[in-house]
Amino acid sequence: MSNNLETLQKQIKSGEDLASIVKTMKALAATSVQQYEKAVESLDDYYETVEMGLSVVLTSKEEQVQARRQDQHSPILLVIFGSDHGLAGHFNEQIVHFALEEYWQEEGREFPQNRYIACVGEQVFTRVTAAGHHVAEHFGVPVSTAGITVAVQTLLARIEGWRDRDGVQQVLLLYNRPLAGATFASRVETLLPVDLSSLRKQRVEWQSRSLPTYTIPAPQLLSELLRQYFFVSLYRAFAFSLAAENASRLAAMQAAEKNIDERLEELTMHYQQERQTAITEEILDIISGFKALRRKNEGIETIPQ
Repeated sequence: MSNNLETLQKQIKSGEDLASIVKTMKALAATSVQQYEKAVESLDDYYETVEMGLSVVLTSKEEQVQARRQDQHSPILLVIFGSDHGLAGHFNEQIVHFALEEYWQEEGREFPQNRYIACVGEQVFTRVTAAGHHVAEHFGVPVSTAGITVAVQTLLARIEGWRDRDGVQQVLLLYNRPLAGATFASRVETLLPVDLSSLRKQRVEWQSRSLPTYTIPAPQLLSELLRQYFFVSLYRAFAFSLAAENASRLAAMQAAEKNIDERLEELTMHYQQERQTAITEEILDIISGFKALRRKNEGIETIPQ
């Protein structure tokens, strides 16, 4: 019986330690979700400003920009955003399935044979390679908003290399985006080619009567605006993915916490039952011993002198 009690005590202690870890991870995930969502919100106005600037330049009579015709046989680059660490529910499984199968089925297209795959996060890298696909390069996931800028600059440099060296003309960003609560949905965003015709046709509503103008040469201004456009697009993809990752981890930790609490309650009840049984057996042993001793003493007293 004592062995059973000792085993139950160890299980309860392990469960309590695990519950403490899960509670800490849940708090960190909740804080991280807010951190990355605020990072995205802070970029919204800037992103809109860049789009408005592009619209102004492209609709200007001075600048007639022609979009480069895309070669249908040119390589396509798929950038898949995931996580470095596990314990994030089905976060990585969903984005890998979306990137390799679901998106192409929705588009009614075959998965491109002439493609490069770049993975952001160790978890998606292992899943993509396990599915039999070659990964051209994989990158680490930034651990804070401060690290996103460096990650974006690194990825932009590599994309430029793929364009110059391998002739990549189309770049798709595939990532999970947080929704209401602790849910998320997979989405795809075209980084390249930039839809210049769409930006040219975009109607810009100005809050003042003055017409927008610029003094920098249009080609130079367009180049700088496109650089900012690429940077903000990638930054948002990183931030959205990180927010979704932590939202998924938060949901997973909440489920784990519930399961641990139920298991601890079950173990505690079992321990109390075992303990009560042990105490009862000890009392019965004491009573039995007392009765035996009493009978022995009574036998001694009745022996004739």
